[in-house]
Amino acid sequence: MTDNRPVLVATEADDLTADMVISELNRRDVPVTRFNPADIGAALTVSARFGSCPVPATGQLRTPSRTVELAEVRSVYWRRPVWPAFDHLSADDARFAAAHTRYGLGGILYALNGPLWVNHPLRNAAADYKPAQLAVAQRLGLTVPPTLVTNDPNEARAFVESHDQAIFKTLRWTPYQRGGVPLTGWADPVVATEIDERVAVAPHLFQAVVNKAADLRVLIVGRQVFAVRIESGMLDWRKDYSALSYRVVDLPDPVEKALLAYLDHFGLASGSFDIAIDEAGGLWWLELNPNGQWGWLEESTGLAMSAAFAELLTQGVAP
Repeated sequence: MTDNRPVLVATEADDLTADMVISELNRRDVPVTRFNPADIGAALTVSARFGSCPVPATGQLRTPSRTVELAEVRSVYWRRPVWPAFDHLSADDARFAAAHTRYGLGGILYALNGPLWVNHPLRNAAADYKPAQLAVAQRLGLTVPPTLVTNDPNEARAFVESHDQAIFKTLRWTPYQRGGVPLTGWADPVVATEIDERVAVAPHLFQAVVNKAADLRVLIVGRQVFAVRIESGMLDWRKDYSALSYRVVDLPDPVEKALLAYLDHFGLASGSFDIAIDEAGGLWWLELNPNGQWGWLEESTGLAMSAAFAELLTQGVAP
């Protein structure tokens, strides 16, 4: 029996990783509707009714090429959607319209309790707090580097001085410019003499450096686990992808079980984990990106990551 329920893919216009998953869904003859919240009005319309129908919510999402009955959605791939900025409106009107789009369109989609979400935005948000990540990882038996989150300059200096090497990491990726130039926050070395009263403005994350031999990027999709050892020789391998080499590896069984339990804790169907390998072979938890990049790893290793996403979205149920 043919299942004609559609998969919704929410992402920005240029997303090669989403393209890979959509190609796999097309190979399976699964109906797909791709949309971006930023297109609201011009190329995206949504309507939903509540309280006057036999189901909690009914309605449609419409793009120039697709009309989707919301009650029939099989699954939602919440990939890299962009919310509208409404630059053509005044600042006050833009804030109003942006809020109503997020809570209107977003609220309608979040009200769908039938489809599988990969991942639900509210679950992503809950899993995106690094202090909570560190605490959950340790409770699950993973090894976590000594870490301090503080806005006390004295505590920060004392922490950095107590370790041979320490780094500063951003608590969250945030678009940032200085003098109109976009900047990226890397994991950067820090010494005590660099820490001044500006730390008091907001919490900062300081962490002891793991004496790394290599890194691991682990992608979990449903119950499929893909682990890739990354050789770089850099403190933060993201600085130069051209210098990286890759090797597919198997995780120790206790670590794999802990990572699966981690996703279960936050109600996530997928996630990308960063782990450091020390010179003795020990594994150190660093962080989770609930919606991390993985397309380049599939291209570099041949691992069937996009097929795993397509399989999960096609099934439309949590594993």
